[in-house]
Amino acid sequence: MSRNLVIQTDFGISDGAVSAMHGVAISVDSSLRIFDLTHDIPQYNIWEASYRLYQTITYWPEETVFVSVVDPGVGTSRLSIVVKTADNQYIVTPDNGTLTHIKHNIGIVEARIIDETVNRLPKSGESYTFHGRDVYAYTGARLAANVITYEEVGPIIDVDKIVELPKPEAIVEQGVISGNIDILDVRFGNLWTNISRGTFKDAGIQYGDSIEVSIANNRQQVYKNIMTFGRSFADSQLGEPLLYVNSLDNLGVALNQGSFAEAYHIKTGVNWKIIIRKTAKVVYN
Repeated sequence: MSRNLVIQTDFGISDGAVSAMHGVAISVDSSLRIFDLTHDIPQYNIWEASYRLYQTITYWPEETVFVSVVDPGVGTSRLSIVVKTADNQYIVTPDNGTLTHIKHNIGIVEARIIDETVNRLPKSGESYTFHGRDVYAYTGARLAANVITYEEVGPIIDVDKIVELPKPEAIVEQGVISGNIDILDVRFGNLWTNISRGTFKDAGIQYGDSIEVSIANNRQQVYKNIMTFGRSFADSQLGEPLLYVNSLDNLGVALNQGSFAEAYHIKTGVNWKIIIRKTAKVVYN
């Protein structure tokens, strides 16, 4: 029985690249169940590719095969690998940092280099710029369809040698929480931080408390305000800012029915810092 195959890229869907990957997979096994995670990763943004995998993967059944292709180093000496996670799923991807969040938050138990002498689309040997189609979709489909076993992907490599991106951790000092803006809830413009609900709880903050929130980019402050920590958006009035717990059990920052990111020109990454501290209760009229 075939496994599920889930594909993520930064290709968009304005041309035939994603369709070609689907076609390669179906050519391996027409009964494969193929799904798209997203193809709207910002071009070359390996960090976001890593995060979107982490956001999604735990909700899929064991033995699902994920193909993630955000590959600014295509055609270079970077490795093409398949890893097996601690939750018994597989990820086919370039070894360029895409596995950072999976390695930190879920765990990787084994990694193998793709042997392209076996696991490469036939007659594609002279192509060096579309490994998503020729190597990753083809290998992922063969693994998902049980044409090859995981051991037949290629030689094993040390999990500790898998490339990782810098990943700061949130800290609490004297009741002040410092973290990062990891990613955007793109559709609605909410900010998703690396501050867990547990970290928030450890700082003694409860629902309904008023919180001072400061956001800086490379130490330059771009936002500072007081907002409420709410269970849902209904705990604030239209257009008001609030803190909430997002779907990954981390702290989010939002405007009720507005885009926080657009309103304050805030982006994401290791240079975008957020500092949170409890303050006196604020009552809006």
